[in-house]
Parts: sequence; C-alpha cells; structure tokens
Amino acid sequence: MPLKLSFHIIHLKNKHTFRIAHGTRTGVDTFIISLSDGQFTGLGEATPVPYYGFSANDLKTLLEQYQKAIEAYDLQDAESFWEFMNPMLSTNRFAQCALDIAAHDLVAKRKGLPLYKTWGLEFENIPLSNFTIGIDEIPVMIKRMKEVDFPIYKIKLGTPNDIEIIKELRKSTDAIFRVDANCAWTIKETIMNSAAFESLGVEFIEQPLPNDKIEEMKEAMKSVSLPLIADESCITETDIEKCFGKFDGVNIKLAKCGGLTPALRMIQQAKGLGLKTMVGCMTESSVGISAIAHLLPLLDYVDMDGSMLISNDPADGVVLNRGKAILPNRNGTGAELRVLL
Repeated sequence: MPLKLSFHIIHLKNKHTFRIAHGTRTGVDTFIISLSDGQFTGLGEATPVPYYGFSANDLKTLLEQYQKAIEAYDLQDAESFWEFMNPMLSTNRFAQCALDIAAHDLVAKRKGLPLYKTWGLEFENIPLSNFTIGIDEIPVMIKRMKEVDFPIYKIKLGTPNDIEIIKELRKSTDAIFRVDANCAWTIKETIMNSAAFESLGVEFIEQPLPNDKIEEMKEAMKSVSLPLIADESCITETDIEKCFGKFDGVNIKLAKCGGLTPALRMIQQAKGLGLKTMVGCMTESSVGISAIAHLLPLLDYVDMDGSMLISNDPADGVVLNRGKAILPNRNGTGAELRVLL
C-alpha cells in the first residue's frame, strides 16, 4: 500500500512567556506530519527554533521536495527508511526527525505494539522528568514552581544573579534542582557557581560554556565537582565522542539529531563511553513528547515537559504525573491528534 504524507504547521502558544539565555518567546511554530498506509497513520513532529536557523516552513518545503520518494518507499522498518532518506534530509535534522518519528509510530502500530516493545524494552525503572522554570523575576519563578509541584525542576540561568536565584528558590522547595546555563557562562563563572550550588541541592549543570568552547570544558571538568551535561555541544552522532572527557553526560534532542533512529545509537554510544544519558525536548506538543517517552528505559535523566508549557496542545499522548510518565493504552507512540487538521 503506497504511503501518504501530510503536513501540519501549528503555532504553539506558551502558557507563560519563556525566557532562556538565548532569548525570549511566547510561542513557536511546530511541524507535525502524518504518514499513512491507508490502514494505520504514524505521527511525527519537530519544533524548529530560530537559534538553529530553520522555520517550520523550511521543513515543509524540504519534505515536499522528496514527497514522491517518501510515498513510494516500501516501509518495513524505520531504521532502513532513515538510512534511505539520510542523503536527502541530512541538511535539516528537524525535518528528518519529524519523518523518522512518524515512521517508527507507523511501524509499531502495524505490529500492534507500543513503540518501546518493538525495541525489546520494558517500561520500568524509568527516570522522572523535570519541569522547566524559565528566567524571570524570582517571585515569578517561585510561583511557577508552586503551580506544578514537581520533585525535580530545571532552572534556566544565565543572568548576573544566578547564585541568588538558586538560593531564593531553594527556600521555597526541597525539590531537586538542575541548572541550565544555555552556553551563557565563562569558565570562571562555571567554577564559582558550581561551588555555590553544591550545598543547594543542585543535581547537575547543563551546558555552562558556549558550544564552541568544548575544549575548555576539560578545565571545567577538573575544577567542578557537580556533573556537567552537554546540550548545545551534543547535536548529532559524531558529537558523542567529542563530549567524552569534557562532560559527564549528554542531553540528546530528537529534533537536533534527526529523530529516534540516531538517538538510539547516540544513547548506546554514550553508555559505552560511560557517559550519563539524557533526552530533552524543544517545547513540542504531545506528539513529540510521547515519542521521547519510549526512550525512558534507556535514560538516566529526562526533560520532557514541553507539552506542559503550552496552552493549545493539538494532541493527546503521554502525561506527566509529578514527573512520572504515564503512557496511554495505545500502540505506537500513543499520540493522537485531538482534531482533524
């Protein structure tokens, strides 16, 4: 049965203005695709952000260019499909991600299984997700924490008063803190802030230095006792080995690496090097977040709160109960569009 590919560009609205070191946004366009064989339909998603130079329309234009090749492909397994499409899509990993997730979802639905079971995994011993608190006035950040009451918070930093922020937030909760500087610190700030955070319940520091300063992370590793996790320094598969010896772990983003297929390889490569494994999100809807959930049995940490940060989620899927992922009783990724788009 020939495949049919459909595209949907949806503007996701943030519940609150979201600020990180890279900038501030109130919403983002997401790119959702449907890949149907006439009986089953797989859903995929990628949410490009301006920082990486792609728009949702760019993703649509690229996939339209290869739509005939996609629809004519005899899809039996998602991994082979990814390899087939890689020469055509490697310049835009976001588009590649959306298509790859849809392929995995479709194949798993054909098998009548949740996606994680097609990989031989069991949904147990899974890490809790954090909830992300964007940069804001300290009373507002405290309010955001109390609104959701999570056991783990990721605190976005990159301000002149980062230590003060963590000290003040700590007064309001006993939850675990993870801090994410999004490339905003210097070596000196990394060492100073880490020393201050050790007694404040901070679990790890994510991407303290700019991604082009990866060699300087060796110095940071020598001087910082808290674990250091790569994000912007870990984009695609070739970056895992580059992060070894400069970070304690890696945060893999499906949209940045090209989907579930390369993410699975990156996780195994990282584990083989003794690096902690984490998967993060890009403020996707429940389509993208549900795909992340199936990787949980392989992870040490996860940041999959994206759908909780938006007010107009167009899909249903995995839900987080105080950080614990609960999958719907459906095959594939478990994501379904709420309305026919």
